[in-house]
Amino acid sequence: MTEITLNKTIFLPADKARVWAFLTDPEKLAAWFHKPAVPLGEGTSYEMFGTQSGERLMWGEVISARPHDYLEYTFEIAPLQGHATRVAWTLEAVPGGTRLSLVHSGLPEGEAGFGLVLALDEGWDSHLGRLRTNAPDLSPEKTV
Repeated sequence: MTEITLNKTIFLPADKARVWAFLTDPEKLAAWFHKPAVPLGEGTSYEMFGTQSGERLMWGEVISARPHDYLEYTFEIAPLQGHATRVAWTLEAVPGGTRLSLVHSGLPEGEAGFGLVLALDEGWDSHLGRLRTNAPDLSPEKTV
């Protein structure tokens, strides 16, 4: 059986350093995703909370953080019932900005896990859409 993996790529009109901040800084993450208690850094554990509810939504450990290039962490949520998945972000400079790619791997296999995979797929689309529109520091007029 093939491992279930979600792959997403978006282009942002900002340099890699600015995009990196939106992946690791609690206040900037809160603008489009969930807010961690501490910045995401290699070897640290994290918990992310709903910006409105304050409820713990996800948690894990940062496996790799190579500033401005690559971020990887384990990703756990309650519906996974203790099954840790992995999220990896790759940032690549392109003319005019940054290509941001996401690989969410280790997702549940089989018919029983398919509903959760669909929910995560839709969730990432929603979050990445918010990153494009709700992160004012990434708008074209803010590009260096």
